[in-house]
Amino acid sequence: MLKAIAAFFCGAIIVFASEDRAGAQDTAGQSNSRQDNAGPVKATVTLHLDQAKTRIAPEIYGQFAEHLGRCIYDGIWVGEDSPIPNTRGIRNDVVAALKKIHVPVVRWPGGCFADEYHWKDGIGPRDQRPKMINTNWGGVVETNAFGTHEFMDFCEQIGAQPYICGNVGSGSVEEMMQWVEYMTSDAKSPMANLRRQNGRDKPWKLKYFAVGNESWGCGGNMTPEYYANEFRRYNTFIKNYGANRMYRVAGGPNGDDANWMEVLMKNAAKFMQGISLHNYTLPTGNWNGSKGSATDFDEAAYHSTLFNALKMESIITRQSAIMDKYDPQKRVGLVVDEWGNWYDAEPGAKMGILYQQNTLRDALTAALNLELFQAHADRISMANIAQMINVLQAMILTDKEKIVLTPTYHVFEMYKVHQGATLIPLEIKTADYVMNGKSVPEVHATASRNADGKIHISLVNLDANRKAHISIAVPSGSSLGGGRILTAPELNAHNTLDQPEAVKPASFDGAKITGETLTADMPSKSVVVIELQ
Repeated sequence: MLKAIAAFFCGAIIVFASEDRAGAQDTAGQSNSRQDNAGPVKATVTLHLDQAKTRIAPEIYGQFAEHLGRCIYDGIWVGEDSPIPNTRGIRNDVVAALKKIHVPVVRWPGGCFADEYHWKDGIGPRDQRPKMINTNWGGVVETNAFGTHEFMDFCEQIGAQPYICGNVGSGSVEEMMQWVEYMTSDAKSPMANLRRQNGRDKPWKLKYFAVGNESWGCGGNMTPEYYANEFRRYNTFIKNYGANRMYRVAGGPNGDDANWMEVLMKNAAKFMQGISLHNYTLPTGNWNGSKGSATDFDEAAYHSTLFNALKMESIITRQSAIMDKYDPQKRVGLVVDEWGNWYDAEPGAKMGILYQQNTLRDALTAALNLELFQAHADRISMANIAQMINVLQAMILTDKEKIVLTPTYHVFEMYKVHQGATLIPLEIKTADYVMNGKSVPEVHATASRNADGKIHISLVNLDANRKAHISIAVPSGSSLGGGRILTAPELNAHNTLDQPEAVKPASFDGAKITGETLTADMPSKSVVVIELQ
């Protein structure tokens, strides 16, 4: 469950009204609460403004772009000669859409691809760059047309910080050291001069650098002890050039692997600034069989997805506790640099491209995860949804010259008000949404206060059938600054080229203030953001 957050607004405690639950849990023996005509869900959320002190890192809203399927090619890069409008080969429509959601950081080039990527293959004249086989994702030919210069240009166009993932699995210390020098050195040195020769005089500002990816799996199948030593060795040669200062991210655990985190924190914590964590949500929870359809699912599969998504809370809590043991000052950030929903690929999609549609269900689970990350903002310094375009839980889907903004994109756009704001701790009491002996809290919430003093409260009603009634005690003189809602008639509603706005935000008119009480009525399966002034 989301951690308690409490706060004073103009000296008063803000309270929403409901019943207590602690999080997703098995409830064997309980009946399914699927009563379409039942009364509304009632919830109580108490905000404690007097405890608001933790800044929500904008990087929690980060993105991930891997050389996988059509994420890079067609998604970001079309080439300068393409009839699709572009700036130096990068799609203008995609840039405009990503700027709107204030993308803070982009992770690249992988993913599993990173540990087979040799950066010198992706610089210099494109017609002279060597090709390679992408052995991880479909065995397709990688042209290396999109390399370091193109990625950095893309980040500059959308206003995001670059987050580079270095090759530990098949690379060398020298190769990684030279890449950092190439990107960040202003000296008259071999790598800096090579960058200038390739058209970039000034070094780029690069803060985030990951030392390998999934070293427990596709990045080398290493033991934690071996990787901890490798991290210490590689990290030694990731230099700070000039005024540039690196935030080095160690390759952390696969989900709830406590031993991996324990070994890394014990043996290498003092050398790192961050440590990664990867965790995906599958409706079936089955990696070796069907993961479930992105669009053809019933309420039981929807509920199972929610239940599995909320396991992220216990994973973060347990891994954070291990980090606290070795880093009680919370100097090392937890970087959830791969997360999201993973389904079976769309029927007819080529093997290894991981293209899937994106429904209202994905919007709701995105909201859940973002709220969990914010609740742990004292430890989580970054999160990167997988992936940005045309792969897994994408922001954008493209087809030649057309793009579609997904329901997940719209949640990121609605929640951008929390980026860089101060977290308002809250505690929430809510009834359970129960199916097949498992329960999840029906209503979830997060809140923040921005630099102008405005408070934004985000609410999620997970129940597929019942409305939610929320009552909030507010100080005299409080006023609504507006509200927005994202919902649809069906759980599997999604946007297509023919119907690109089937799921999109609308003004929310279900909130009002009477005296010192704010009431808000949410429809089932919806996300709402309310502003208080």
